[in-house]
Amino acid sequence: MTYGSAFNSKVALRLLSVGWLCVLVSLAAVHIGCSGSSSTMPAGNGTGTINVSITDPPSCAFPNGSIDHVWVTVRSVQAHTSTTADDNTPGWQELAPQLNSAPKQLDLFSLSGGCVLAALGSNTALPVGTYQQIRLLLVPDNTSGPVPSSNACKSLGAVYNCLQLHSDGSIHELLLSSQANTGLKIPPGQVMGGPITVAPGESVDLNIDFNACASILMQGNGMFRLKPVLTAGQVSTNTTGIRGQVVDSVTKMAIAGGTVLVALEMQDKTGTDVVFQQAAADPNGNFNFCPLPNAATFDVVVVAINGAGVAYNATVAVGVPGGTNLGQIPLIAETGTAPANGPGTLQGFVTATTGTAPAKIVAATSALQTITLSGGGMRDVTIPAEDSTFLNLKSVANISIDSNTNCPASPPPNTNCGQYTLVEPASNPSVGTFSAGKTTYGAPAAGDVLYKVRANAFVPDDGGTADCSPSSLTTNKDSSNNPLKVSGGTTVTPAELDFGGCS
Repeated sequence: MTYGSAFNSKVALRLLSVGWLCVLVSLAAVHIGCSGSSSTMPAGNGTGTINVSITDPPSCAFPNGSIDHVWVTVRSVQAHTSTTADDNTPGWQELAPQLNSAPKQLDLFSLSGGCVLAALGSNTALPVGTYQQIRLLLVPDNTSGPVPSSNACKSLGAVYNCLQLHSDGSIHELLLSSQANTGLKIPPGQVMGGPITVAPGESVDLNIDFNACASILMQGNGMFRLKPVLTAGQVSTNTTGIRGQVVDSVTKMAIAGGTVLVALEMQDKTGTDVVFQQAAADPNGNFNFCPLPNAATFDVVVVAINGAGVAYNATVAVGVPGGTNLGQIPLIAETGTAPANGPGTLQGFVTATTGTAPAKIVAATSALQTITLSGGGMRDVTIPAEDSTFLNLKSVANISIDSNTNCPASPPPNTNCGQYTLVEPASNPSVGTFSAGKTTYGAPAAGDVLYKVRANAFVPDDGGTADCSPSSLTTNKDSSNNPLKVSGGTTVTPAELDFGGCS
């Protein structure tokens, strides 16, 4: 997902964040860390300590998108041992007490140069327990409580969460929903690797990933709203993460002038690879994901369009453990002349109904391709959606469905509708499996370039709560009920995705 989608009603999802998945479909529940118990080790019987950090590798900052900065102000980080604790349940433990009196304003698009954007809490004493939920509290506008010592939003008055557009440098308020006051929840399904267990005398490191690229929604009135996408996990003190360099397969040089997106993906409960983190490679093609959850293995998916509008096939490295340097990842450029050597576009509609009336939802869409694994078997992977300035193409992956003014010709009765746009490689992926410290990539499969489109429904402004029944829909057909086939320089219309039973 690219960030161009966060404007003009265009929001990108980096990922669908894997953190939503246990809530989604059960997009679906992730194998790792999906716990149904309320608590496995009650708090008490001594204390340990916890260090809390926050990261956000923005894949959608300018020049890959339209925003230069996103500022949010954090006033508290808390944890609870119960999976069912709500806003008013006693027992929430403070993980960064200094923020209560001195809130910290963060630029989520800051290029920190390291693994961590900022430290939020250090060596905080914490009762022994197994902590199932995490929540962040932000400083609301016009607060009577403590405010940050320096405020990048001060031109707007008593506003503490805002963003800056690149086009004119203007500052815009980032509207908060009610959960900003009660806590931006990271429920059990979004705590990667399972709950955070604190033993007597033990020190643990907790990292929170704030996916700004997926968290900003431009409303119909032109205002920007925070729709937070957060994950968390206990991380290793080893911050080397997963890194590599994306290069052209022929020149062995960085892909110049365009956008190179790298997604770190994990399987959800359905076996589909969904995005855990996504970042843009630097001008030299380098990327580094860190810190990462302990003992996790990922698939790495890379896509690119160069400055002349030439697309590259998606390239997938399967089974990559944390702490790995993948070295050079070669991407194969499309051949032929424009527009056939450019990307293809999937543009379709999502509708939502309660059954008797139009429903309001947020739909997160993504494009999938099927890869063949070296040991046999097949797997669907998410192919990040792209933008191309040269081709004037922008992806609109995350859409707000709240009216019936943008509907297909014959929508189902009693529906609201929205249109998505996914700019994708018009070729089959190149796949390699990480083994014995290296990855050898195979040639892309010949034949038709087939895709699936997946949409997941969420309650608006509710931090990732699934909606509708079912809450996830997938199609591999176009609007004429033929296989969903993509060609360079063309737009194909996938079959409509119609959600029912929505709230």
